[in-house]
Amino acid sequence: MSSARARGAEEAPGWLRGTPQPRWLRALPAVILALLVVAEIVTPQTIELGFFVVAVTPLAALTYGPASVAALGVCTLLALGLPYGRRIWDVETPDLLAVLVVVVLSVVISWVRARRDQQLVTVRTVAEAAQLAVLPPLPAAVGQVRCAGLYRSAQRGLLVGGDLYDVREGPHGVRALVADVQGHGLEAVATVAALLGAFREAVLDAGDLALVAAQLDRRLVVDSVAVEHAELFATAVVLEFPADEAVVRVVSCGHPPPLLLRGGTAREIAVDPAPPLGLGLAATVPVTAVSVPLEPGDRILAHTDGVTEARDAEGTFYPLAQRLPALAATVPADDLMALNEAVREDLVRFAGNAENVQDDMALLTLGHGEIIDREPAAASRP
Repeated sequence: MSSARARGAEEAPGWLRGTPQPRWLRALPAVILALLVVAEIVTPQTIELGFFVVAVTPLAALTYGPASVAALGVCTLLALGLPYGRRIWDVETPDLLAVLVVVVLSVVISWVRARRDQQLVTVRTVAEAAQLAVLPPLPAAVGQVRCAGLYRSAQRGLLVGGDLYDVREGPHGVRALVADVQGHGLEAVATVAALLGAFREAVLDAGDLALVAAQLDRRLVVDSVAVEHAELFATAVVLEFPADEAVVRVVSCGHPPPLLLRGGTAREIAVDPAPPLGLGLAATVPVTAVSVPLEPGDRILAHTDGVTEARDAEGTFYPLAQRLPALAATVPADDLMALNEAVREDLVRFAGNAENVQDDMALLTLGHGEIIDREPAAASRP
């Protein structure tokens, strides 16, 4: 997956599928058993270490499979029952029977754990596939528009939360959506799926961005009718790159304006404000698209308020527009994904750590492919 969305979630498969256990942890029970045997041989007979051996197989049950636990249990019984030159373990037959019971129980525990782990892997794999079906990775380019998206859910373990983005090509050019729905985590996934479905239909059917906003608004209004006190709403920004001209058109529905990165400066695109989606006002309140001509090297960064509302230890909001030019200077101009990663890393440093970023966060960087290609090579160097 070469897209930024894939790289933005690159750490997710590790904790969704389960991180492999380190080799030292798997070797630990056998190493402990060997060390205890050696210690029993070299220490005085007045020091009894046999009771420590009993804990080896229960420890192994946490990491080994049933067959390995059984094999280690046999080794443990042999270690307790066989003589070692001048001395033997001070273990009586009833004690050996008790150890045998512990070994058998450890094998059963290991079998139950292995079955549970396999079920957990299956559930996590299905959950990951379902989430990626809702918000699939973006390609590196859609038509003439290069794109890179990065997403972090506020709820650990999720690839999809309350923020969303998408880029689609249709008969009216390439259109992009960045939105932030009410709530976050699993409770917002259904609304995210509904908005994405409505947007993908609007890309094909709606003649202008005002109609796109109206279709998204109607989708949330209809969904709210079926649920008492649903109060579904979302903020969104919709962008359009016509196929025949180097401009971008922008509509914002209660959403933070996207940033235009040009010539070492970053500024908010002055959008005409419109009400959030889901309030049923799209048909009555005029929605006006702002058209911005694009120049060589221009990049557009759309984001959700999880970025700009993150705070540092003193309660100061993250100043994205102020810090973006310096961050952009550290990455190649044509690497949109690297710019997203630079913003995310800077945001985490600003907040102190990732746990302090407590809202869903989405970044979508866009640029007209031909315009970026025409930028002088010197401009891409830090």
